[in-house]
Amino acid sequence: MPLNIIRQDITKMHVDAIVNTTNEEMIGYSGVDLAVHKAAGPALDELCAQLPPLGLGTVRVTPAFNLDARYIIHTSGPVWHGGLQGESIILKSCYLESLQSAVEHGCESVAFPLISSGAYGYPKDKVLKFAIQVITEFLYDHELTVYLCVYDRSSYEFSRELFDDIREFIREDKKDFSEYSIRSSRPEPCESTFLCDEEICDCGVGAPICASVPAPKKIKSDSVRNKTLKEYLKSMDKPFAYKLFDLIDESGMTDVECYKKANVDKKTFSKIKCNPQTYKPSKQTAVAFAIALQLDLDETQDLLASAGLTLSRSFTFDKIIRYFIQKEIYDIFVINEALFEFDQVLLGC
Repeated sequence: MPLNIIRQDITKMHVDAIVNTTNEEMIGYSGVDLAVHKAAGPALDELCAQLPPLGLGTVRVTPAFNLDARYIIHTSGPVWHGGLQGESIILKSCYLESLQSAVEHGCESVAFPLISSGAYGYPKDKVLKFAIQVITEFLYDHELTVYLCVYDRSSYEFSRELFDDIREFIREDKKDFSEYSIRSSRPEPCESTFLCDEEICDCGVGAPICASVPAPKKIKSDSVRNKTLKEYLKSMDKPFAYKLFDLIDESGMTDVECYKKANVDKKTFSKIKCNPQTYKPSKQTAVAFAIALQLDLDETQDLLASAGLTLSRSFTFDKIIRYFIQKEIYDIFVINEALFEFDQVLLGC
């Protein structure tokens, strides 16, 4: 997927470029900067010592040396002063300049830390939301896979109010489903006033007889019974890809707008276009398109069914998706933040 939030040490990322948040002298003094310099090896220290100072919000590209990447994109982020000294302008420049440099150097993938969220004191939750917004806007015009690396849970702040609301929804959904399962598993008592005839009635509750009202027989439809298998298969619903294309046309979006909103990359969408009869999406990809198209719950289930999938009430991932659809919240990155917080796979591909 174009934008991924992952819990990972950025120095372990296998990407074309990693972004190093550093100081103006590029000396690797602490945090991510120190870790990157250590992992890259002494050759990076030697090179940086020869370079001129790095201006705030600007970038400089160096080889990655011992890292599992081609380039290191160094950027100098702002120190937090309460948000009143242009910190957001500098931070936006850090992300945009880094992204642009990655594209200019022919990169297909780039990994970011949460810039300035360490020793520079920029609030972590603000950095995360800001980074998602800036990167998302950039990706509407560029094909690039971006990773936001969150080193540990303490580096990540999620809305407690939203978290509690989702958790309560999951708990209530489970309770409601359990009660429904119990009710639906009980046979309805017969309405006759006669005693049960066990050879005829299988109600199993010792209730009145159903003999006077015989159970309806299952009758096969002539339209199905008289069809050959080939004819029957032809009458089946459209497969996922064709149903998706119809929904995109109905929405008025272009293909590009749709797969960008779904956090799906161009290669994946090309596979769908080239193999519409046989393409089978993962659940997270199918749901991502449903979110991009702002489908309601029934429409989402219909789209998923065309791929042999469904949103159940038994899994956390499915319940979270149901929560957002029922709340009519279709921001895929807000949903992915929630999925990330609950340790679920993210939407997109």
